[in-house]
Amino acid sequence: MGNLLAYSGIVTKIRAMEARLLNDKNFEEIAELHSVPEIVSYLKEKSSYSFVLNDLSDEQLHRGNIEKVLIGQLYYDYSKIYRFCGLEQRKFLELYVSRYEVDLINYCFRIVINHYSEPFDLNYKKNFFDKYSQISIDKLITSRTTDELIENLKDTEYYEPLKRLKEKPNITLFDYDLALDQYAFAKVWKKRKKVLKKKELEILTRDYGSKIDLLNLQWIYRAKKYYEMKPVDIYALLVPIHYKLSTELVKELVETPSVEEFDHILRKTSYWRHYDFNETLTIEQMYRDCLYHLYTVDRRRNPYSIATLNTYLFLKEEELRKLTTAMECVRYHLSPGETLAYIGGKTL
Repeated sequence: MGNLLAYSGIVTKIRAMEARLLNDKNFEEIAELHSVPEIVSYLKEKSSYSFVLNDLSDEQLHRGNIEKVLIGQLYYDYSKIYRFCGLEQRKFLELYVSRYEVDLINYCFRIVINHYSEPFDLNYKKNFFDKYSQISIDKLITSRTTDELIENLKDTEYYEPLKRLKEKPNITLFDYDLALDQYAFAKVWKKRKKVLKKKELEILTRDYGSKIDLLNLQWIYRAKKYYEMKPVDIYALLVPIHYKLSTELVKELVETPSVEEFDHILRKTSYWRHYDFNETLTIEQMYRDCLYHLYTVDRRRNPYSIATLNTYLFLKEEELRKLTTAMECVRYHLSPGETLAYIGGKTL
C-alpha cells in the first residue's frame, strides 16, 4: 500500500507523458519525408515537441538547433517528473542525473581538445544544470584547455578521477571519456544500496547490472571487430562490475581470437538465451532491445516503483536518439528502408 500511495500520482503523470511518445508508425512516416524542415513540420503537428519547435524560425531549422530543442524537452520531462516525486524517488533521480553530467563533461573535453572556434554553446542547458547538478556551466565555458576544464570541476565529484588521469602521459579524449563513463557506472552501482531498499533496490540492480553487462559485451565486440585490440587493452575498456557475466565468461569473450568465435561464445550468455534474438541483430540492436525488454517488463510487473521512472526516461532518450538519427539519414537522402534500419530499436 505504501508504494501505491507514494507512486499513484507519478504513475498517472508518466502514463499521460508516455502516451505522447512517438511510435513505430510515426517513425515510418518520418522516414518517408525528404528534408529536415519536413520533419520539423511533422513533429509540430503530431508530437509533444510542437510547443518548443514553434520557437524556431525557418532560418534556425538545422540539426544543431533542433537537437538543442529536443534535449531541452528531455530535461523538461525530467523536471516535470522530479516535481511530482517524493523524497525517496528524488534520491533515485539525483543518482540518474549523473549520466547527463558525464555527457556534458565529455562534450566540453571535445571542445577544448579539438580547439573549436566557437566553443561553448551551453545556454540551453544552464537552467537544468543550475537546478539539478553540482556542475557549474558558468565555470565550464571559461575553459580553454583540458587542465582548465578539470580545474573548473574542482568542486565536483569528477575532479579527483580526472586529476589522477591528467597526470599520466599521452592522455587522449578517449581516455577522458572512458574514465568518466567507468566512474559514473561505479558510482551508481556503489550508491544504489544507500538510495534504495528491498524491491526497488532489486529492480535497479537488475536493470543497471544488465546495462553494464551489455555495454561490456558491446565494447568487447567493437574492440575486436573494428580495432583488433589486444586482450590487455580490451580489459582496460570494461566497467569492472560483473552482474550476469561471470569473470570466466568475460575472460573467454575478451581472449577469443576472432569475432566469429566471440559470436559463438555470446550464445552462452543469458542475454542471448532469454530474449530470443535472431542472427540478423547487430550487437548494438541487441543492447537496445535487451534494455527495452528489461525496463518494460520490470515496469509492467512493478508499476508503482522506480521502474516507471526508469522506463520512461529510457524511452524518451531512445526517442531522441531515433529522431536525431532519422534527421541525419533524411539529410543525406537515404531511402526509408535504410533510415529505419539505422534507427533500429523498439517503441511502445
